[in-house]
Amino acid sequence: MAAGQSTVVFFPITIPSSYHELLTWRVVAKAGNFSDGEENSLPVLSNRMLVTESMSLPMRGNGTKNFSFDKLKQSASSTTLKQHFLTIEYTSNPAWYAVQALPYLMEYPYDCAEQTWNRYYANSLASFIANSAPRIRQVFEQWKTSDTAALLSNLQKNPELKSILLEETPWVLAAKTEAQQKQNIALLFDMLRMSSELNGAYEKLKQLQSSNGGFVWFKGGPDDRYMTQYIVTGIGHLIRLKGIAAGQEAKLKQVLNAAIPYLDKKIKEEYDNLIKYKTNLSKYTPGYSVIQYFYMRSFFPDYKIAPASQKAYTYFKSRLPLGWTSQNKYMQGMTALALHRSGDVKTPAAILKSLKETSINHEELGRYWKDANRSWWWYEAPIERQALLIEAFSEIGNDTKTVDDLRTWLLKNKQTNSWESTKATAEACYALLLQGSNWIAQEPAVNIQLGNTTVRSTDNKQEAGTGYFSKTFPAAEIKPEMGNISVTVAGSGNTTGSTWGGVYWQYFEDLDKISTAATPLQLQKKLFIETNSDRGPVLT
Repeated sequence: MAAGQSTVVFFPITIPSSYHELLTWRVVAKAGNFSDGEENSLPVLSNRMLVTESMSLPMRGNGTKNFSFDKLKQSASSTTLKQHFLTIEYTSNPAWYAVQALPYLMEYPYDCAEQTWNRYYANSLASFIANSAPRIRQVFEQWKTSDTAALLSNLQKNPELKSILLEETPWVLAAKTEAQQKQNIALLFDMLRMSSELNGAYEKLKQLQSSNGGFVWFKGGPDDRYMTQYIVTGIGHLIRLKGIAAGQEAKLKQVLNAAIPYLDKKIKEEYDNLIKYKTNLSKYTPGYSVIQYFYMRSFFPDYKIAPASQKAYTYFKSRLPLGWTSQNKYMQGMTALALHRSGDVKTPAAILKSLKETSINHEELGRYWKDANRSWWWYEAPIERQALLIEAFSEIGNDTKTVDDLRTWLLKNKQTNSWESTKATAEACYALLLQGSNWIAQEPAVNIQLGNTTVRSTDNKQEAGTGYFSKTFPAAEIKPEMGNISVTVAGSGNTTGSTWGGVYWQYFEDLDKISTAATPLQLQKKLFIETNSDRGPVLT
């Protein structure tokens, strides 16, 4: 370059496609004994990213089902795609997740009547399960000693398949809480501790029962009819199940001897109010508390109605068969059970026929009702409603197929959600563990065919109880034909419940060649620029 002049000079830089770090460049100009230079760093951004594609593999019962992972099958058409990992995971007996939910009933910190009762209820169920199914205790011992991964939260499993660390998400505390609850299973089934917990919960519960027999929500509060009926119904469940622990019968009888007369008085008061306010008795439809009362009362036919309450009892019972069509599904189930236990055959059969006709039976999700209104009212709680309708179809219809369909929905709900309360968890555990086919006893074998590659549950280490296993294939073993997937489940008899799993395919690809997945759930991302205008900030 001539002295006293300047010019623009371009220096092309060639960077290997595999280089994705900081690039430091330095330019130095010299003239005689003088020199000047500049140095800087440029981040080299990759035009490739790691993509994780997934597909669920749900099954119900025994048999074979075929799945097509289309994007994996078409992966050979891209010259820039680089395979990373292919992971298959499967749970052959998810019903065990209901067992793992039992400690949640014990851990709520509030000493209100509902949660105190459910602590008692959980320990009673645990005692019954431990004594009636020795295998369950054996599985718990395995979880506690050799198979500790079973006590991890599902959020904590398979971190390599997640795009961000669990610690960087809002769910980290939920995962820690769930893991702690699972680890407390060993404590739940400690027989000595169980007896102590039962006695402690009973003493707290007794303190919440007023002198008139009604239960209060919190100590010092007014007695509450709904809560009393709820607790007495729970005792009825335990009696019907023959699940009352040794030494507890006399204690619970004391509770019942005070609570049932209290509730009989309440039904009389309700009838007296109808007379007082001149209600048209020929058009009256029983309300929620009345229906709950008759459902509760159906567990205790040996407790005679007090003469003062007999007229009210007879009237309300006569109205039950006449108004069920205007009730929601939860109340219809309670009505059917109450009438069935009192000897009515026709009305409960009609209610179950209507319930079945208005339900939806989905191959994967099971049987459920679309009009599942969620609110704070107890009679619109979807989990409790499903559990009660399971009881109705089991007891009245003796319909194991429908019961298992209903239980499938309850279990699938647990797959993606936590049952939202101690009350919901108690009812769901009762329905899943103690109604319908004995899913807990099943140990189905699972064969998964990925193209010409076979993955057998028996060839992999399975988690005790749930039967969970996973297998990962490295890049060199991944082939497009592995997108042709078939799952075969073989259990004993026809009592295998839901099983589920998933396949996760990871690969590197150029950004401009990554396509969206055609799934029922679609996400769209839009970027907006906020600019100031005469009308204020505007998004464009």
